[in-house]
Amino acid sequence: MSPEIAKDLAPSGTLRAAINMANFLLVTGRTTTGDPDGVSPDMAREIARRLGVGVELLPYASPGEIADDAGTGAWDIGNIGAEPKRAEKIDFTAAYCEIQATYLVPAGSPFESIADVDRPGTRIAVSARSAYDLWLERNIKHAELVRSNGIDASFELFVSEGLDALAGLRPRLTADVENLPGARVLEGQFTAVQQAIGCTRGREAGAAFLREFVEETKASGFVAELIEKHGVTGRLSVAPPAR
Repeated sequence: MSPEIAKDLAPSGTLRAAINMANFLLVTGRTTTGDPDGVSPDMAREIARRLGVGVELLPYASPGEIADDAGTGAWDIGNIGAEPKRAEKIDFTAAYCEIQATYLVPAGSPFESIADVDRPGTRIAVSARSAYDLWLERNIKHAELVRSNGIDASFELFVSEGLDALAGLRPRLTADVENLPGARVLEGQFTAVQQAIGCTRGREAGAAFLREFVEETKASGFVAELIEKHGVTGRLSVAPPAR
């Protein structure tokens, strides 16, 4: 490992990795020492191991908060969904895994497909500044996005306000639908959230290393092994090779 790369990514001698605690598929629990555990933390640990440095996992309540701290020196790498708006400040790898995003609709809803939802008068509950919210903000033409702070709050808003659809990650919506008689999760996806690793723009050596690391760990089966290890098989998918 080139000392230049370790210095670029972990100038303090410890890799400080920002971890999105809101993603229940990538962070599935805590270790005995209280650190975040799951696919995302294990990816950070492996990066630190290859760099030959220690690792400090920094828990964040939401991906938006991680993006807010980009370029401030608060973290060295950030494990969040890659989105064009975030990429203004963060140099992302290709995705290492993907999660389908779709809609939950209430009992009696006339919507049968993803395309049906984007109509005038439709109100969609969504977790503010999530990767799928950023996608919807760019792509929804007619419906109204009604935002709340966090995934749990978006579900509560959907129910309490009687909204027309709830946007979210398919695995979470599949669990939520069990608590709403007659509700349905629509087939297909409006996007797939691309879970990636990023560093502050300008760290060219570090960014190149991270891109190579992600492609190697997908190809070698390492990411697939982490998905199986943490019990999220069938809910997380290994992303395809970068184009």
